[in-house]
Amino acid sequence: MTNTQNPGHTANERYARGLAKLQEIDGEGGVKVVESLADIAPDFARLLIEFPFGDVYSRPGLDLRSREIAVVAALTAMGNAAPQLKVHIQGALNVGVTRTEVIEIVMQMAVYAGFPAALNGIAAAREVFAADDEKSARPLAEPRALAEAAEAA
Repeated sequence: MTNTQNPGHTANERYARGLAKLQEIDGEGGVKVVESLADIAPDFARLLIEFPFGDVYSRPGLDLRSREIAVVAALTAMGNAAPQLKVHIQGALNVGVTRTEVIEIVMQMAVYAGFPAALNGIAAAREVFAADDEKSARPLAEPRALAEAAEAA
């Protein structure tokens, strides 16, 4: 199947490019979202990888940091997409946006989308930051082989 927007690119290439971009931005979080759709809407899961990530995010016009800033702003302004906002706040952090910048982006949306949308965005950021802190604070698990070697010694 050839992609009509990019002749010569197959749907499989779009999917592979999109999956790689999704993993680069969102790591496990983005993949979990797609996997959660596999049993109920597998075609939608495929489209979610191919179009936004395989076609749009892969374009050369903006870097990933700029794209995630735009997405955090848009989702905050929408005011009704908290789960997606949390995924993209984490994605923004993953591509180099600082926590201070995330909060500034969300605060800026109060001007255009209102205080309720900005307050909801700040609440989403708080949850993402707390989960990130918790993940960072957990000690790394000792590899099983090292633990077994220590016990044998």
